[in-house]
Amino acid sequence: MTSTETSLTSSAGAGAADRRRWFALAIVMTAAFMDLVDVTIVNIAIPSIQRNEGASFSQIQWITAGYALAFAAGLITGGRLGDIHGRKRVFLVGMGGFTLASALCGLAANPEMLVASRILQGAMAALMVPQVLAIVHATFPAHERGKVFGLFGAIVGLGAVSGPLLGALLTEWNLFGLEWRPIFLINLPVGVAGLILGRRFITESRAPYALKLDLVGVALVTLGLLMLLYPLTRGRELGWPLWGYVSMGGALVVLAALVAYERRKAARDGSPLIELSLFRVKSFAAGIAVQTVFGVGLGIFFLVWTLYMQIGLGWSALRAGLTGVPFSIAVSVAAGMSVQKLVPRFGRGVLQAGALVMAAGLVLYVWESERYGLAIAPWQMALPLIVMGAGMGLIVAPLTDAILSEVPREHAGSASGLISTVQQMGNALGLGLVSVVFFGVVDDRPASAQPGPAFVDGFQHAVGWVAVVMVVIFLLMFALPRRPAQHVEGAGEELPAVEKEPELVH
Repeated sequence: MTSTETSLTSSAGAGAADRRRWFALAIVMTAAFMDLVDVTIVNIAIPSIQRNEGASFSQIQWITAGYALAFAAGLITGGRLGDIHGRKRVFLVGMGGFTLASALCGLAANPEMLVASRILQGAMAALMVPQVLAIVHATFPAHERGKVFGLFGAIVGLGAVSGPLLGALLTEWNLFGLEWRPIFLINLPVGVAGLILGRRFITESRAPYALKLDLVGVALVTLGLLMLLYPLTRGRELGWPLWGYVSMGGALVVLAALVAYERRKAARDGSPLIELSLFRVKSFAAGIAVQTVFGVGLGIFFLVWTLYMQIGLGWSALRAGLTGVPFSIAVSVAAGMSVQKLVPRFGRGVLQAGALVMAAGLVLYVWESERYGLAIAPWQMALPLIVMGAGMGLIVAPLTDAILSEVPREHAGSASGLISTVQQMGNALGLGLVSVVFFGVVDDRPASAQPGPAFVDGFQHAVGWVAVVMVVIFLLMFALPRRPAQHVEGAGEELPAVEKEPELVH
């Protein structure tokens, strides 16, 4: 073979590989989209589930919080399983399980079965979702990841706009008399297509040296998270019993024991569940703190917002879903602009501006809710929602990029699992706090009173707290690097000690 022929063959192979990775990106982004849509689509259908299945408010909380709990508890383990057994393999197992759990949700005979199926769905998402960022991190070089995470931010916005609209349309259409059930059944064709295409186009990758699953670490992290989040979720319903406070205090002891054990495990055989060395990377440690608190704010807002519009104001699912369109478009547009245009120029200031803009939108929303009361119209909500969406978009895409920018590739799965875990842990914590900041206000009203005014007051109180959370996030962001590593000359590649690429298996 001549040198020219060799060059042409090499170029053709590189082109095929390039096409494969972009197909792989589309597949894993579809999985992330499924997860995002599944959260928002359920929120919009909650009143329909409550009416048709006779679900209590506690069960309604568990339909959302059960998913978040299982998701949060399993994400670190899911990320590490991808490092050990291959990210493609674990991704496909997770997607298959998520699709099956979606079918069980859609066929649920009662609220109890729906809650159990949602918990299974969350556990399967915990296998699938960490592999998304890990596969991106292992497949794309540092200089391309900014563009990819910009796409990821746009997907977040698209998921936010598609979920409520899709949920509203499917609920309103009442396809085949199935009421709310198609919101879960729609995952089936998407999941099957993802499995078929994923097997073909995703390239396998794993950690470059043999790791073992840390079963003690799995047990400790799961126990600690459940001890913290379960009492928060059920506390209001049970009258805030003493055992709940004991459990939450004990959770801190368990998580401290986890840290101590993981240190010993890392020194002994180099296979800890949580790679504590990641927290020595400043961008990662600071970003994790921001992600946790951000999750708390989002967990409170989205559930309360749905209850406010559909139960407090008495709007239909479709009207509520359409009301959220300006918010979601603003998230998507701002997310794309932040990574591509703004962060390279202004760095950390973009994320901090996002937190303050989102806080301003929340305060404006409270003011409009107080001014117009039960007579408020969707168009009057548009301005605060656009402001909030723009603020959120400035945060979501560059935050992920900033957290992962200095992480060695060999720990991509573990780092991705931690990012998603703390976000979901914050989300579950926020859902638990809905009992305090929303239902605490609603329950103060006499049982005979109309629910509308109580839900409006509860919404204003809860959203005020979310605005405070955004100010806290603004302050935490001072600990982030001024500029993400890949935008600083000579930075952004893997640390010298771990330059070895992940093992790739075609």
